[in-house]
Amino acid sequence: MNENMSVTLGNLTGKVALITGASSGIGAATAVLFSKLGARLAIHGRNETNLQKTAAECAGTEKPFLCIGDLSKEDDTKRIFEETVKHFGGLNILVNNAGVIETGSIENTSLEQYDRVMNVNVRSIYQLTMLAVPYLERTKGNIVNVSSVNGLRSFAGVLAYNVSKSAVDQLTRCTALELAPKKVRVNSVNPGVTITELQKRGGMSEENYEKFLARCKETHALGRPGEAIEVAEAIAFLASDSSSFITGAQLPVDGGRHALCPR
Repeated sequence: MNENMSVTLGNLTGKVALITGASSGIGAATAVLFSKLGARLAIHGRNETNLQKTAAECAGTEKPFLCIGDLSKEDDTKRIFEETVKHFGGLNILVNNAGVIETGSIENTSLEQYDRVMNVNVRSIYQLTMLAVPYLERTKGNIVNVSSVNGLRSFAGVLAYNVSKSAVDQLTRCTALELAPKKVRVNSVNPGVTITELQKRGGMSEENYEKFLARCKETHALGRPGEAIEVAEAIAFLASDSSSFITGAQLPVDGGRHALCPR
């Protein structure tokens, strides 16, 4: 890599980015990284205190614009987007990161649980993408959706989550084709197990979570879970001009989990 390439790789200087679910985990890591790469940030979360912590870690002289709201609510989702474009006057990058998980099978996952997962993990992405298209068309911008290895492979016991992430991948591919004539790119990252609060917020006990992480030695080819910054770096690559000829892609950031088969 020559010196000029190393300087421009992942450069987001002056780009306006809206990142959902930025109060913790992958979203927070992405916000901090984007700020270091020069982006102008709107960060969303439900917990204002945690979102303020993310903002405090961000670099640059321009403070992130905070958007508080619940993406399972249509009015909140619309307000979050409208506040962002009003504040910045446009949009270059949409990172649909916010997500929730529910454990359970077809026998014990209620319709209420299913709707909660689908509303946050899929419906809000659909709505934000619809709202963003006119602005991204003007800037030749792009969208990065945070999916999961669960969208690429099937696992028992997290049915609603698996269905939602498969839907995110299909949404990514279809919108990539539809928006390509407008020069708007759409891609997803598909993390494996990543050290965040997702599983514990989904009801997993501390003891079971430790066992869950330990099992990554077997379920991930690289023998460990991922770190949020590792996913954030992949998001930054897809959001930058360094990936200018990539659209409709699902990028596994999963230590090889998607490639493993039982023997």
